[in-house]
Amino acid sequence: MATRTARRDAQMEVVDLIPALRAFARTFCSKAEDVDDLVQETLTNALANLDKFEPGTRLKSWLFTIMRNSFCTRIRRRSRESVGLPDDIAEHLTTEASQDWCAQANDVRRALYRLPEHHREMLILIVMLGERYRDAAAICGCPMGTVKSRLNRARMQLRRELGEQPEEMSRPYL
Repeated sequence: MATRTARRDAQMEVVDLIPALRAFARTFCSKAEDVDDLVQETLTNALANLDKFEPGTRLKSWLFTIMRNSFCTRIRRRSRESVGLPDDIAEHLTTEASQDWCAQANDVRRALYRLPEHHREMLILIVMLGERYRDAAAICGCPMGTVKSRLNRARMQLRRELGEQPEEMSRPYL
């Protein structure tokens, strides 16, 4: 980032991406405080290294990669860190949910917890956050084929966890 204007524009874009960063952080952290800490650590690292961001690439993917790397570093240091979605996911809904919908959301949340982390990560990145396959591959540091197979396995396992029968698994889901 050579110019002061470009740096300021990038900083503004980083601020706009905070909600997406919080959503992605929930992939790794179950407590709201841990989500906040991970987002803050990511933003601190990103802003300190903004000059290393390559213009023309997606800032969102770069930030997600920083977050994932920060989390992995944290895990290596503290092996007791819990991984998952928030227990109070129903509180994050933007509309008043019916009782049936809340029960279904809790079923899905519990099923997501039971998925291996790398499968859950793909579902969150691609299905919930709308990332493209190639961006998810860059964020996770794996080939695009691995992203596709993990996503497919995650979808199939989630369906099994939710009790779908094999004949129901052929229809589109998520």
